Amino acid sequence: MATIMVVDDSKTVRSYHGSILKGMGLEVVEAENGMEALEKSLGATIDLYLVDVNMPIMDGYSFIKDLRKQDEYKTVPIIMITTQAKDEDKINAYKVGANLFETKPIRPDQLQAYINILVKK
Repeated sequence: MATIMVVDDSKTVRSYHGSILKGMGLEVVEAENGMEALEKSLGATIDLYLVDVNMPIMDGYSFIKDLRKQDEYKTVPIIMITTQAKDEDKINAYKVGANLFETKPIRPDQLQAYINILVKK
């Protein structure tokens, strides 16, 4: 079973994404910010990350940049899902290593399609 980490400071968003993922039979790990996500990633096998941009302590860009420095996480798929919708936000997401960029709220069918492509194959 694949494990997806949802990194978002909003409990509502974590719950929304988690319900979609659990409905697909996936295991879900939640983190409220990038620092917590880095800590929970240590020694864990995470198959995909869903990451917000604006979070306290460590934002999504910093989290992805730090995660990508570690050999075991260089190729793990990351989808940045945020309310930030400017072109520069998208460019910054790709610069730090995100694989996809979507704005909130993401439709369940769209998220499921991405997961089928990136994880379930």
